[in-house]
Amino acid sequence: MSNKDELAPAGQATSGQLGIQKIYIKDFSFEAPNAPQIFTEQLTPSLDVQFGNAASVLAENVHEVVLTVTCTVKQDDRTVYLVEVQQAGIFNISGFNELQLPAILASACPNILFPFAREAISEVVSKGGFPQLLLAPVNFDAVYAQELQRRRTTPGSEAQH
Repeated sequence: MSNKDELAPAGQATSGQLGIQKIYIKDFSFEAPNAPQIFTEQLTPSLDVQFGNAASVLAENVHEVVLTVTCTVKQDDRTVYLVEVQQAGIFNISGFNELQLPAILASACPNILFPFAREAISEVVSKGGFPQLLLAPVNFDAVYAQELQRRRTTPGSEAQH
């Protein structure tokens, strides 16, 4: 990704570069605590999907971003299954200013990682004996914008960047 002018403040173009060094699963968990009994039931389960994002500096212009996706499927108060993946990537990021870097780490990188996490989750859920779980696309740009808005409107949240 280069020349991401939409990440620059109004009227400022940028010549930043975002490169992918490696994409990998850092951690993965699948639990079906009520199997095999749950397979004999007619299910109308509910799905709760939670996201987390963390970034760390590995070297100059090299960052690790870890997108955590947790899916909990329940039937009433019982867990049908729980799956969590920490999908990680090592990214070369250069040429962006310090105001743009948080947006790159919180939206551009998770946008790259999410399809890999979605595929891993779908595959393990199927191998766990359940119908395929197809997660809808996520707009991490909008999620990041909502988080910035929440920080602006929550007193005392400025120190939580």
